[in-house]
Amino acid sequence: MQPVNFLMNILWLILGGLWMGIGWYLAGVVMAITIIGLPWTRACFVLGNLSFWPFGKEVVDRRHVSGEDLGTGPLGFLGNIIWFVLAGVWLAIGHLTAAVANFVTIIGIPFALQHLKLALLALAPIGKTVVDKSY
Repeated sequence: MQPVNFLMNILWLILGGLWMGIGWYLAGVVMAITIIGLPWTRACFVLGNLSFWPFGKEVVDRRHVSGEDLGTGPLGFLGNIIWFVLAGVWLAIGHLTAAVANFVTIIGIPFALQHLKLALLALAPIGKTVVDKSY
């Protein structure tokens, strides 16, 4: 990891990343408890890790990395609709709130942009995967 990414990730934890990562993990635990939410549990924990340490990572369509599977087709679309209703909108609101708080300061603008990316991801995470950024 590049030193700048490490520094940005440390600042990120202070400026909202810690709380949003905990929110993603909490959503994963709730999904696991409901049994119906088990298909989304792994995605919550993967994206929770991204929410804790986002700089140096990027989210891409899974079909570009591993080809077609259940999550990249029509069932993935249906899964995203169900996800949106159960947890996606709440996580997106949390990221939007953190983004607004970060936009107030000049130093917080890069972190606000990252929160906006995660808010969009929170709306439809099925069919996505996290990879290291290539420089």
